[in-house]
Amino acid sequence: MDSFIVKIKRLPGRSVNPLPRYMTPHSAGMDLYAELPSDLTLSPGDRSLIPTGIVLALPDGYEAQIRARSGLALYHGITLLNSPGTVDPDYRGELGVIIINHGTGPFTVKNGDRIAQIIFSKFTRVTLQEVSELEETGRNDGGFGHTGR
Repeated sequence: MDSFIVKIKRLPGRSVNPLPRYMTPHSAGMDLYAELPSDLTLSPGDRSLIPTGIVLALPDGYEAQIRARSGLALYHGITLLNSPGTVDPDYRGELGVIIINHGTGPFTVKNGDRIAQIIFSKFTRVTLQEVSELEETGRNDGGFGHTGR
């Protein structure tokens, strides 16, 4: 399994919530924690940017993807609006998680709650080449659902 170092910094004046961490030996993602001065209640349909109190320095060629936690989605209808959110290697701002309440009742986020997960991934940059024609395929421009159920 590949491994690399990601530098992480707590923002000054923040609490001592755990740093992101893997919850099991085989977890693909690390849990992210809410860094809130007070509880935040979201009514159904509400959304909010939840701060995490941390900043990352990713190595060039790597991104971090912010993804929903399955338990929050299943049991409370809480998910992320820009999922997966991408953190680029040159971004040095606080990580924030945009959550939305798709549930049927209010949901309260408290300081220290696990609100999302972060996955680290290598990426490839490409060079686009503009052409006047593309090769034909068996699918061509068959759209959504064109192959049936």
